[in-house]
Amino acid sequence: MNEKSLNELNAGQTARVKKLLLTGSMRRRLQDIGLIEGTEVECLQKSPGGDPVAYLIRGAVIALRSEDSSKVLVI
Repeated sequence: MNEKSLNELNAGQTARVKKLLLTGSMRRRLQDIGLIEGTEVECLQKSPGGDPVAYLIRGAVIALRSEDSSKVLVI
């Protein structure tokens, strides 16, 4: 399986979280919203400028900046 970062998903694609490369408070925030290993994530929509991007995570729509989503590895 090829791993890539979350921000490489196109609208409509789904993937599973493999690893978080973030540290500190941002890592904690993402874990708190359910972004942990094995979680399925769907890319819903990219904003016109491309940042942020809306993702469906455990039934909630969450907007993440590319700066943060690039540090989430998915398969």
